[in-house]
Amino acid sequence: MTVTWIDQPDHRAWLRLQTRLQLHFARRFPHPDGGAWYLDDDGRPDEALPVHTWISARMLHVYSLGHLAGIPGCAPLAGRALDGLRGPLRDPVHGGWFASVGPGTERDDAKVGYAHAFVVFASASATVAGVPGARDVLDEALEVLDSRFWEEGPGLHRDSAVADWSVFSDYRGINANMHGVEALLSASDATGDARWRERAARVTETVLGWAAGNDWRIPEHFDAHWTPMMEHHRDEPNHPFEPYGATVGHGLEWSRLAVQVAASGVGRAGLLADGAVRLFDRAVSDGWAVDGADGFVYTTDWSGTPVVRQRMHWVVAEAISAAAALGAHTADPRYDGWYRTWWDYAATHLIADNGSWRHELDPQNRPAATVWPGRPDLYHSVHATMLPRLPLAPTAPTALARGLLR
Repeated sequence: MTVTWIDQPDHRAWLRLQTRLQLHFARRFPHPDGGAWYLDDDGRPDEALPVHTWISARMLHVYSLGHLAGIPGCAPLAGRALDGLRGPLRDPVHGGWFASVGPGTERDDAKVGYAHAFVVFASASATVAGVPGARDVLDEALEVLDSRFWEEGPGLHRDSAVADWSVFSDYRGINANMHGVEALLSASDATGDARWRERAARVTETVLGWAAGNDWRIPEHFDAHWTPMMEHHRDEPNHPFEPYGATVGHGLEWSRLAVQVAASGVGRAGLLADGAVRLFDRAVSDGWAVDGADGFVYTTDWSGTPVVRQRMHWVVAEAISAAAALGAHTADPRYDGWYRTWWDYAATHLIADNGSWRHELDPQNRPAATVWPGRPDLYHSVHATMLPRLPLAPTAPTALARGLLR
């Protein structure tokens, strides 16, 4: 019987090294006022760009994980990221968090569900890691996500509002709900409140139902009544957050999340497990090496034809995490085969000598920057090196706190 890579001590040692290298590479992220700079290809702050809530939250999350994993120096950096969420990025008048602040006196005061989901997610990790002030942020962020973004009727989160919450966008999106699921699972573990886990299962089963009715390609964009908008952004297909068509990486990410929801003990286990396998298979069939070169295409149309053929680092990272999750859940050796294939691809094309990941490649696997210039954060790539070494439940910070990291 062949031993899986994740059971190989040398592979686990390599993953540990890659985690440390990434966290070292991005150590210059803190802004003087708190939060995270957007980093360039060399890990230097790009001071011409704003400090974003979603990037600051992601950095809080990964450095909290680093601290929980016993990597010295991570806790102070997590604290600096949290300072941004407690300070300049937080709206003290209307509540919630601005989309971004800076450069200078500029501010994007939109209230974005995607960013708020990451505030919940990151503050949950920081709470488990013992970062001072994190629990207060978590409690506030959960209240905002619940009272402002959650729509009880459809059982999904709205997308965005103006600063004072008086007007919400008619657009509804799956992206904010996907990260909401991950955030709610982690918040449930951090607070002990089971309703957040149950809500995550409700959202996940809804999305799986939409995917099942669309040949396992997830509809991403909806109007205010949750009617799918299948042609949304056809004229802007490489949009970084709302691209046209099916987003291959989201199929993989939802696959992993469905397995984790099932492992957490909520929802319909058979439906979640079956949906995870079908999403994975559709994403791999549509997206992997379908145009003459290795790598995942970014998006396809609704028949599976590639639309945007750029290779995004986060898609490979999510593929690795999904393969590891399904391998752990099913013990099917084919997932270890994919896991090996995609780590070989990442090591060959994406991972630099200093451990940082190139965020985008062109269809010939050459460095590119049409959608994601620079190295803005570590969220997906740290997950790829850490999640395979953790159980499917509880969520990563709680598992780390319990000493469950292999």
